[in-house]
Amino acid sequence: MMTDGLEAEQAVVGSILLDGQCLPVVEGLLRPEDFVLEADRAIYRTAVALARANRPVDPLTILEEARTRHADVSREYLMQLMEITPTAANVELYARQVREQSVRRAIRSLGEELQRRVDGHDETAAILAQAGRRVEELQTGGVGGDLLAPEESLLAFFDHRGKVDAGTACRFVPTGFRDIDLLLGGGMLAGGMYILAARPGMGKTTVALNIADRVAERSGPVLFVSLEMDEEQLTAKRLSRLAGIPGSRLLMDQLTEEEYQKLAQASAKLSRLPLHINRSPSVTVDDIALLARQVKDLRLLVVDYIGKISPGREGRRKDRIEYMTEISGALKTLARTLRIPALVLCQLNRQTEGQRDRVPQLSHLRDTGAIEQDADGVLFLYRADYYDRHRPGGFAPSPLEIIVAKNRHGGTGTCEMAACLALSKLHPVSNDPRRAWQRACAAEGVGRKEHTPAENEKRSEERTG
Repeated sequence: MMTDGLEAEQAVVGSILLDGQCLPVVEGLLRPEDFVLEADRAIYRTAVALARANRPVDPLTILEEARTRHADVSREYLMQLMEITPTAANVELYARQVREQSVRRAIRSLGEELQRRVDGHDETAAILAQAGRRVEELQTGGVGGDLLAPEESLLAFFDHRGKVDAGTACRFVPTGFRDIDLLLGGGMLAGGMYILAARPGMGKTTVALNIADRVAERSGPVLFVSLEMDEEQLTAKRLSRLAGIPGSRLLMDQLTEEEYQKLAQASAKLSRLPLHINRSPSVTVDDIALLARQVKDLRLLVVDYIGKISPGREGRRKDRIEYMTEISGALKTLARTLRIPALVLCQLNRQTEGQRDRVPQLSHLRDTGAIEQDADGVLFLYRADYYDRHRPGGFAPSPLEIIVAKNRHGGTGTCEMAACLALSKLHPVSNDPRRAWQRACAAEGVGRKEHTPAENEKRSEERTG
């Protein structure tokens, strides 16, 4: 058995020269970068190129193609490799030894790079994130794990089907709102990035918190990264929904004894929900990754919102469109790496307000088209009374449309909700808007005639056709 790294890689290349049929075995384990000697790397690249072009892989064709590519490979070196290689039958053993040595070199290089960054006073979170990513890459081994045989992909699918039938599938996470989940095809796909976008004040955070709490209650731990509100404000919104007390009162007013009792009951319920909130008001994507890895069995990541994510030291040297493109891609990669859905809030630009109907479109996403491109799903929030000077106040529910404008894994469409923003509540609405609206009003203890002006009555009639 060979133990020297150079001898092993020369035996790999020699095996390919002796028998080109062994090349697929090597391709499943090694990349060109795994070879130390430039000549060995050039021979391997040439052999792979010949195979991809459906040309013979033998010493003569490799030598001719290498010369065409101006690679420094001689006939004498090829002969030497074939002489020192006893047989091509052990090529897999040789390839695994090469991979082992390559991983060890990469670990050594990573340690040196981390030391340089520490000495250079780089951001600690960025250093740790880089270390985590590189270790994960090294743990996956060679390239073989990236390729599934047909039977393996089918087995994976039927394994998933078995989990679905048993009710233990974790390939998607339901939002907890039936109408939204039906549009999405069951919920948010694990590894997918979902954008929740609207104009400021439309109710993005309220909707996101409602989804986050339902996922935490029904599916498992949630990380809610808030970059606009501190933990007291977020908690007040969550308690407001359960206690039926306006969030503004919880934060600023004196409470009655009855209200304190309601608050205690709501607090007891929230304490049982595994929803985790960040403390720092400014984070990078690397910081978010570190927070996510600290939450065991994380099922959902919520980021409120993408425009407030810090670009980090390197990103500050780029224009906004460039670094927002990088942030969007990094969030998508993080979701895939952690195998969880990421619900990312986003603001829309002012173009919506220049339209006649003011209904948001994909082109209204701010800063970069990469957000639309990277997203598995894009959900818009639209409230007609947002633009109504005489919109109802108090606890009256507000009509809210959730528009699924993009969905890679299901259909698109719109579902009707009722939002009581004063209490941070979100009510599902059935296919019968009149009766559903009455139930939503009743849930808030509000009489429809008392709180709904003529404009909203007319809009409700239009919705029923």
